[in-house]
Amino acid sequence: MMNNDTKPIKENENSTQEYSLNDDRRVKVLSPGTLVAKRFFRNRLAVTGLIILLLMFVFSFVGGLVSPYQQDQKFYRTEEQSKDYAGVLHNEEFRYTVADAKLFTGPVQAQTLLHIMNNETSFEYNSNKYTLNKVSDDYYTVSSGDKTVGLASKSLVNSSTSNDSFSFDFTHAALDAYAKGTKNFKSEGKAYSIDADGVILDSAGQETAYVSTYIVRPVMSDVFFNRDFKTKLISAVENGEKSFKYTDEKGVEAEYILSFDAQKNIWDVKQEIATTVFDTYSSPSKSHPLGTDRNGMDMLTRLMYGGRVSLIIGFIVVIIESVLGVILGGISGYFGGWIDNLLMRIVDVFYCIPSMPIIIILGAAMDAANVESSLRMLYLMLILGFLGWPGIARMVRGQILSLREQEFMTATEACGISVPRRIFKHLIPNVIPQLIVIMTMGLGDTIITEATLSFLGLGVRFPFASWGNIINDVNDTFVLTNYWFIWIPAGVLLLLTVLAFNIVGDGLRDAFDPKMKR
Repeated sequence: MMNNDTKPIKENENSTQEYSLNDDRRVKVLSPGTLVAKRFFRNRLAVTGLIILLLMFVFSFVGGLVSPYQQDQKFYRTEEQSKDYAGVLHNEEFRYTVADAKLFTGPVQAQTLLHIMNNETSFEYNSNKYTLNKVSDDYYTVSSGDKTVGLASKSLVNSSTSNDSFSFDFTHAALDAYAKGTKNFKSEGKAYSIDADGVILDSAGQETAYVSTYIVRPVMSDVFFNRDFKTKLISAVENGEKSFKYTDEKGVEAEYILSFDAQKNIWDVKQEIATTVFDTYSSPSKSHPLGTDRNGMDMLTRLMYGGRVSLIIGFIVVIIESVLGVILGGISGYFGGWIDNLLMRIVDVFYCIPSMPIIIILGAAMDAANVESSLRMLYLMLILGFLGWPGIARMVRGQILSLREQEFMTATEACGISVPRRIFKHLIPNVIPQLIVIMTMGLGDTIITEATLSFLGLGVRFPFASWGNIINDVNDTFVLTNYWFIWIPAGVLLLLTVLAFNIVGDGLRDAFDPKMKR
């Protein structure tokens, strides 16, 4: 028999545990925020978008801090550059030195050449008689009466130390001595010596000038060629060499490339010299993983700082839009009547404003005013925010129109709660879910708009970087086809960021929707 006092054996201690009706442990309660987060994180695509956004924020804000370079830091490289340097002409025509410009004019010089070719010793022109004195086949003096009025020579007197020209007496005496093979001559009371090579020395033994049939002219007017350089250059020309090297007085060695222009009968001289230039469009390397841009700046660092600028502009513009939209939309939806009509007509006016032409005009005005880059970026954010609020205002107004007739708003009115508190404490919080979705999806649109304006040269300007003005480098077809590392990374980052914002916005919309299937 079983004793009535005997208690049933408990198979499980927890199986007989009872809870009271007011015990919170009976039902697992989730807060609205937790419920939304749970719905959101069930959406794998939305979580993927959130991860992408987190990576973009880390890349842009943390990456710029750890990068060893600055966004406007320029890099240089040394390369051999070829540039036009000089022209060399072997003079085979008579050139004239004038003593009396009134008697030895251009027509007289032409008559001189004509009579030299005809082997005549004199001629008359304009009632003046001229006498040609042949010193050598390449050198004549021209006299009128007892006065020497000019010289006709294929040899030229060149300065050894400067570009200074010589007097007629010095040139006359030097050419006479060189043509006659005389070792010494005097000019203007000074004694000079000249050797068989035409080198002229003063009484102290210092080289003053030299006589040559070659004309060497620099491309740049401020460049002077000393006789040593000219001697090596002329020697290379005479020997038919294609190039030669020369070290100047400063110890800088350069290579010179010679080429003959048959049409001009002149040798062109190009200087090959090591020059420090911007390290533009260098290929990816260990020091620059994504290469450099056209200004010689590190592309990876520019992308980091560019992402920071694009994201900051996107968030600030969306905040400006939201603040204006919530305030005006909330007032319009709550009060209705003539206030609603007035504010909605203002919204209609803003919808009719052609935003892009206005931004283009303002961009041109800022260019004309030379507005600095930081202020330009601030103005861009204010303009985009001021032109983008009507959509949010209309959404907020529509939501509040439906919410203000519900019982909880009647209760707030019965309790005597002030109008601003009813709007911003009880109505606006109920619009927050829709507002968050619109803001999230609007971020992508704002970043695209900023990138478009920067690409067109109307947005963020140098030295600040943005993904839009980075892509601006590819307005050249050659860059587009040959330097992929300039535009593809920026395009990919822009695509991923905008796509991630849209995906997260879709995920938040689904998470906030209480009617969706769980």
